[in-house]
Amino acid sequence: MNPLRIGGVAWSALVALQFAWYLWLAPPANGNGALALLFTLPPLLLPLLALRTGMRRALLWVGIIALFYFCHGIVAAWVYPAARVPALVEVLLCLLLIGALGWSARGYRRTRRTA
Repeated sequence: MNPLRIGGVAWSALVALQFAWYLWLAPPANGNGALALLFTLPPLLLPLLALRTGMRRALLWVGIIALFYFCHGIVAAWVYPAARVPALVEVLLCLLLIGALGWSARGYRRTRRTA
C-alpha cells in the first residue's frame, strides 16, 4: 500500500478524532467542546494549504505537527482517565502518520538516487 495514502488516512482520522473526542467521547470538564476544537483543529488543518505543492510536503508538515499531538495524547492518557481511550488512539494515529512519512521518505530517497 502507498505510504502517502496511509499518511493521508491517518491525518484524516486524527482530524475526525478531535471531533469525536471533544464533542462525544470525553468532552471537557467545562462542557465547552467547541472551544477545545478551536484550539486543536487549526494546527491539523493548516497543512491543507501545502496540498497544492503535493501530498508529500503536506504530510511533512502534518508529521511535524503530529509530534505535538503525540505528546498531548501521552499526557492526556496519563492524567485524565476518562480520556484514556481517545488519547491512546491519538497516540497510535500519530505513530502511524509519522511511520508512513518515514516509509515514504525512505522510498523517495531510493528512487531519487537511482534517477
